[in-house]
Amino acid sequence: MKDKLKLTTALFRSIPSVIVALFTISVITMNLLANKTLVQTEYIALDGGILVSWVSFLCMDVVTKHFGPKAATKLSIFAMLTNLLACLIFYIAAIIPARGVDADYTGFNSIFGGTWFILLSSTIAFLSSALINNFLNFAVGKLFRRDPDGKAAFFARSYVSTFIGQTADNLIFSILTFMLFAPIFWNGFHWTFVQCLSCSLIGAVFELLMEAVFSPIGYVISRRWHKQNVGEQYFALEKELTGKETLK
Repeated sequence: MKDKLKLTTALFRSIPSVIVALFTISVITMNLLANKTLVQTEYIALDGGILVSWVSFLCMDVVTKHFGPKAATKLSIFAMLTNLLACLIFYIAAIIPARGVDADYTGFNSIFGGTWFILLSSTIAFLSSALINNFLNFAVGKLFRRDPDGKAAFFARSYVSTFIGQTADNLIFSILTFMLFAPIFWNGFHWTFVQCLSCSLIGAVFELLMEAVFSPIGYVISRRWHKQNVGEQYFALEKELTGKETLK
C-alpha cells in the first residue's frame, strides 16, 4: 500500500499541471452542463455536457499514451473526487439563505445546488467510460507494432476509444438520469430508450468530430512529452518498486 501511494504521488508530480487542470475543469463543467437539455425531439435528445466532454477524453488519451491506462484511470478518479467536492461546495452555497438581499437566487440555487441523481448518474457514467476509454486506447495501440508512436497509431487509438467510450458515457448517463430517475423526481419528464440511444450515438459522433479537430494538438503534446522525458522519475520509481516498465 505504501509503495502504491508513493507511486501515485510521483505520478501526479509528473503529469503536467496544465493537463490535470484542464481535465478536472472539463469534468466539473460537464457535470453542470448536463443539467440542461439542448435538443429533444421524438428520436433525438442532447444535453449540454456534449459541448465539453470531448476535452476530457482528449486529455485521457494523451495521458494514456504517455503514462499508461492505469495512470489515466487514477487521474480520472482524482477528477471525479474533485468534482464531488465542487458539487458539495456548490450545494452549501445554494442552501445558505441570502438574508437582507433583494436579488432572487432561485436560478443560481437550482443550477449550483445540483440534483443528486444527476450527480450519481454522471459519476457512474464517467468512471465506467474512463475505464473503457483508457484500456481500449491501450489495446488499440498494441496493434501498431511497427510504429506504435506514429500519427496513425495515436489517431486510431484516440478515435476508436473516444467513440466507444463516449457512447458508453452518454448511454449510461441518459438511461440512469432520464429513464430511471427523471420520471420519478421530475414530474414524469423522461426520455425514451430510442432517445437515449440516439443521444449517445449522435453525441459520440459530435465529440469524435471535435476530437478529430483537436487530436493533432494531442499528438504534438504526446511527442513533446516523449522528447522531453516527461515523467522520467515516475517511470524510474515504478520500475524500482514493481520491476516493470509502464505499458503504453
